[in-house]
Amino acid sequence: MLLTVSGPAGSGKSTTAAGLAEALDLEHVSGGDIFRDLAADRGYSPVEFNELAEEDERIDRDLDRRLYEIARDRDGLVLESRLAGWLAGDHADFRLWLDAPVDVRAARIADREEKSVERAREETLRRERSEHKRYADYYDIDIDDLSIYDFVVNTARWTAADVLAILTTAVERYEPTADEGRYPVAVVDDFQS
Repeated sequence: MLLTVSGPAGSGKSTTAAGLAEALDLEHVSGGDIFRDLAADRGYSPVEFNELAEEDERIDRDLDRRLYEIARDRDGLVLESRLAGWLAGDHADFRLWLDAPVDVRAARIADREEKSVERAREETLRRERSEHKRYADYYDIDIDDLSIYDFVVNTARWTAADVLAILTTAVERYEPTADEGRYPVAVVDDFQS
């Protein structure tokens, strides 16, 4: 089974993906962890690295190619990244999108990164503008198009434990023979070699 967990920063992707992996006995692979490691290795903050990626598309393309190959070649995992649902395409059994209002997400990020909510909000919005532009330019993906996702959850409406319980129940109760709603996703052409 391959699950993808996507959503903007502060939406609860990492918490939910790790919880799903544990509850369903799957491996967890985080694109965000890989991206942050690449940024730190080069001496950049994630926001600075996002902006650098606007000028050097090799940064995104390298990360995204790695995530695509993981989705194509492996099973038994939860793949977490902003584009995981798009990159995994039809390899994914479930594509999940998490979201929350920007003020909620900024407060979560501020708490996690020990910074002011105002700063977290400004950085989050800058990062989202940067990513939105890059995904459209590089892959012709409109990140606001949620039609490919099997489940879209506003994580501000429930506790993290409740979100995990809702999604775990949905996955566990899934019956492939009764599935009439799989939405096809064409994987970005660059990765189909």
